[in-house]
Amino acid sequence: MTWVNDVVQGLLLGGLYALFATGLSLMFGVMRLVNLAHGDLSIVAAFVALAIVDAVPVNPLWTVLVVVPLMFGVGYLLQRGMLNFTLRGGDPLPPVLVTFGLSIILQNLLLEVFSADSQGLDAGRIEDASIRISDRLAVGWFPLLTLVVGIAVLAGLQLVISRTRLGRAFRATSDDQETANLVGIDDRNVYAVATGIALATVAIAGIFLGIRTTFTPSVGPTRLIFAFEAVVIGGLGSIWGTLVGGLVLGVAQTLGAQVSPGWGVLAGHLVFLAVLAFRPTGLLGRTVPA
Repeated sequence: MTWVNDVVQGLLLGGLYALFATGLSLMFGVMRLVNLAHGDLSIVAAFVALAIVDAVPVNPLWTVLVVVPLMFGVGYLLQRGMLNFTLRGGDPLPPVLVTFGLSIILQNLLLEVFSADSQGLDAGRIEDASIRISDRLAVGWFPLLTLVVGIAVLAGLQLVISRTRLGRAFRATSDDQETANLVGIDDRNVYAVATGIALATVAIAGIFLGIRTTFTPSVGPTRLIFAFEAVVIGGLGSIWGTLVGGLVLGVAQTLGAQVSPGWGVLAGHLVFLAVLAFRPTGLLGRTVPA
């Protein structure tokens, strides 16, 4: 039963990883851009939620109503005002360097404003409440909520991509930017909206992270690594692969921690390397014919 409990807890943890990975997957799928500041932007969202809670005594879950639209706007302006200029010419290095620099700037700004002390968001009773299935198996309400929200976000994003005009613009721009421009699609605006949606999803992940555990200005790169591993394990370009990758990573970490406390994160890295070695396209990624 101990192992069953570890698998269940790993699946719940995987819901959080899927939330972190969603925006990264979207930006790569639409723009072929790897945003190295992705994790730091999630921590920015967590600190913004903390500032709201300090100013107005509300449950941090309600801050989603403010932080998510705010981060969408930040993402839109960031893409239109900076990242779009790095995508011209097809060279992948400039956007990587710019987002790396942005990551460093964000970490230092957060250190100046909030200090290096660990912070957390107190959501009240939901953090400790659980559904007890047996003496050795319990499902926490908050981790379950995180998983449900992660699935809902991915389902909503899948509907947008497959059923809406914006989604068709995403797909067209991703497949052939020049042809999309010829038929009247403004790729700069499409990219900006995609980045806005990506930051909106990572804002949710940042708030849920702040409720689940403590955070500091320097933990963003770790979140980026987990998000990147979830995307690669699930398969680049696959929305539901992002969920599968997050779940696999979460289960690997909890099972590894059961073997030895120091093996938790390492087990996730080993699964990531195994997927790269034996199925580079990911578990649900499309295999390109030779």
